[in-house]
Amino acid sequence: MPAVRHFLVPSMLAGIIALPLALREETRTGSPSAADDTLVILSPHTESIQREFGEAFATHWKAATGRTVYIDWRTPGGMSEIRMVIDAGYQAAAETGRDGIGADVLFGGGEPDFAEQARKGRLVPLRVFDRHPEWFGPEGPVRVTFSGERFFPPDKVWVGTCLAQFGICHNPDGIGRLGIPAPVTWDDLGDPRLFGHIALSDPTKSGSVARSFELVVQSKMQQSIRSSEPSGAAGAATGWDEGLRLLQRMAANSRYFTDSASRIPQEVAQGNAVAGMCIDLYGRSFQTDLRKRDGGPRLIWHAPPGGSTVSADPVGVFRGAPNADLAQAFVEFCLSPAGQTLWFGKPGTQGGPRNRALHRMPIRSDVFTPENLAKATDSVTDPYRSAELLAYDRELTGRAFGTLRKIVRVMCIDTHEEMKSAWAAIIRAGMPADALAVFHDITALPYAEVGHGDPLLDSPDPLVAEKRASDLANRFRENYRRAEALARQHIEHREHP
Repeated sequence: MPAVRHFLVPSMLAGIIALPLALREETRTGSPSAADDTLVILSPHTESIQREFGEAFATHWKAATGRTVYIDWRTPGGMSEIRMVIDAGYQAAAETGRDGIGADVLFGGGEPDFAEQARKGRLVPLRVFDRHPEWFGPEGPVRVTFSGERFFPPDKVWVGTCLAQFGICHNPDGIGRLGIPAPVTWDDLGDPRLFGHIALSDPTKSGSVARSFELVVQSKMQQSIRSSEPSGAAGAATGWDEGLRLLQRMAANSRYFTDSASRIPQEVAQGNAVAGMCIDLYGRSFQTDLRKRDGGPRLIWHAPPGGSTVSADPVGVFRGAPNADLAQAFVEFCLSPAGQTLWFGKPGTQGGPRNRALHRMPIRSDVFTPENLAKATDSVTDPYRSAELLAYDRELTGRAFGTLRKIVRVMCIDTHEEMKSAWAAIIRAGMPADALAVFHDITALPYAEVGHGDPLLDSPDPLVAEKRASDLANRFRENYRRAEALARQHIEHREHP
């Protein structure tokens, strides 16, 4: 069945491309029949972001050229679904001798998603680098890197437009009912007192979510390296193990893994979960917009100190874009001061959005002026002045990015029921060391062998990848069953000595 599934998906999606790309109700900016120009944008961004940027760019284009523009937003889902649509589109284009997929711009997603499209030759160099070289590099407001994250690549086929940061959201009332401190660090999400009260997203469905799980592991690795002597090599392997075990505890505490990252803060704000991991966009939006009757917050979001970077949320122009010049102009607008202040301004303020706050951090450092910050939403601060950021080290986990998201799948998602059952028994038994050791047995995933990528899990042959995933899942499933049996022996001995 896996082979059949992988064969059918591209063919089905190629057909979807021809519809064209109409997988979900789309946001429209302008009228297609009356507009002089049309721009087709694939984007996972929220409807609010699409509408605000669509209207602002249409106004800018009219003022600059005297022409009207119809912006056709295509949102087949999150980046996982968009990636499949792009893959199928370019496959169909190659088979029919076309160069493009009928879309002009990819707007939004994570740096790993854009790096993948660039490797496949699907993005073209951006003209904004030639038109405004003063915006980029060591002396410009758009840095090459920050907190270890790339804001644009050497070939300049994509560029960040705003910044994203993963953090922890929690329900203050729920934390109060449990009688425990609010979670501050990633380690706190592994506290057994939060069993059944955590909400997590599936990292195999989102590159941004996958990066957050990578940051959990890398933060543990960096902590271990700093405390190890003399070279830190042993510390990297130890930290890798500690990071994977923390992911196990977090996953064991979780109620489920959702396919929708925006569902996490919804569940937490509604009290269906007490805490979770989510991106700043959703966390800050829910913290600002959802209030209790007394005005207090239903949800609080923060970035864990030393546990999270700020990463770029990019834009790029597709190879074969039917409206290439217009697409390049849209990218330039996104990087302009006018486009940048849309991200964090209060609705109705000069330079801000018209209807809804977007709660994002602009990528240009020069827009964080006192005047702009005075008009910004309360939840957004200047990231370039933060002293609590993790410095991402690509050498530690960068090549294992794809591997890590698959490790979470086999270690935590495919085996979640067995994992939760074992964790519940271990907690009830008082956290016995022997049961914990079996629960946390990750000897199948040593850093020396998979820390720079697992060739089997990442194999382009789906049969090889599925075989490796199945073998690992079976191993972890058996570990969890053995750990539960040991824990139940301790319970039995304690209750019937």
